[in-house]
Amino acid sequence: MDIFSAMKISSSGMSLQRTRMNIISSNLANINTTRTPEGGPYRRKMVVAQATALDQGGFSTTLENSIRKVDVVEIKEDTSPPRMVYDPAHPDADERGYVAMPNVNMMEEMIDMINASRSYEANATAISNAKSMASRALDLGR
Repeated sequence: MDIFSAMKISSSGMSLQRTRMNIISSNLANINTTRTPEGGPYRRKMVVAQATALDQGGFSTTLENSIRKVDVVEIKEDTSPPRMVYDPAHPDADERGYVAMPNVNMMEEMIDMINASRSYEANATAISNAKSMASRALDLGR
């Protein structure tokens, strides 16, 4: 595996984590949204990722064919039921006084945000290390 493949793998990871952070931010921003254009409360969104083959181009060995990067496959909605909160004064309350609130758990989203942030940092460090190794290799040739 060459330096550029390592950078491609890490950059795909950074892209995935950026998408995860955007979705988490959307979930947190809509934690109290009870009315959406689709009807009903906001539904938590999740990122689905998949490992795909890294395009090596040209000739590659069997080992290089097993190298994978990560891609976002889809962003899907969580199908768990909404939280029911008793608030008869709310404009979206049903006849019993319950309001269907989004199925977003703030603590779960914060944990996911920390995880995505640390994964992004790890990939950024990997790219920085690959650049440093390439620079040192060029220095050896001088």
